[in-house]
Amino acid sequence: MLVRAMNAIRFVERMLIAVVLIAMSLLYFINIAVRFVDARLATELAWIDEATLFGLAWLVFVGLGLALERRRHITMTAVLDNMAPGVARLVQTLINLAGLVFCVTFTKFSFDLAVFILRSGQISPTLGTTMLWLYAPLPVGFALLSLRYLLELMNFQNRFAYRDVIQDH
Repeated sequence: MLVRAMNAIRFVERMLIAVVLIAMSLLYFINIAVRFVDARLATELAWIDEATLFGLAWLVFVGLGLALERRRHITMTAVLDNMAPGVARLVQTLINLAGLVFCVTFTKFSFDLAVFILRSGQISPTLGTTMLWLYAPLPVGFALLSLRYLLELMNFQNRFAYRDVIQDH
């Protein structure tokens, strides 16, 4: 059941990232093309810069969990990979515990910030939509990252063993 749930979460994360990245690329292409055709129309498309900023926030924060699973976050792999197995497991547990505490804390803080933004009624200047769309990726991303750290601590996943899979390909 957990494996199916995580596979579904990964699928949604990947699809969201792909759709946002493609949309951002197309929007910027259109924005640049319009400037060559008729620079006066560029002011009509000022919203594209803001929309891609929102997209970038979703791209980065939704991708945090996937990056962690694939061991793509900044690490001291040279040190960790050369430790004795028992010491390495202890350090890995401490890393996961610190990561979980940090991410749960940031999930709470960023959720509170998103609620504050929603209640304040802030509206984006060019899109005319709530600024919540800019702040919502933070609690979502940190919650997904917290989930990954928790699964690591419960031994349902082990990104540290993932390097063997990466090196085989």
